[in-house]
Amino acid sequence: MRRISIVIIALSLSFFSPAAYTAEKDAFQFKKQLELQQVKLKKPVKIKLRRSAKDEYTWELTGDDADEIIRTDKKLRKMLNQ
Repeated sequence: MRRISIVIIALSLSFFSPAAYTAEKDAFQFKKQLELQQVKLKKPVKIKLRRSAKDEYTWELTGDDADEIIRTDKKLRKMLNQ
């Protein structure tokens, strides 16, 4: 009976020892996922199209991406010159 109580005490002490706590703490870590933070939706280019009394078209382009604004401007020029 005495041996059983010694074993039970030894096992209970091993469960509450700092070594078991640090091993559990090291296994559980928070990590940031950079892929989720870097995702940004592209805003479309906004076009304000105007027609003059002489049936000439002018437009104003706004947006965040300069390359996309240039591509949109080229498309509009090509479409209106045909």
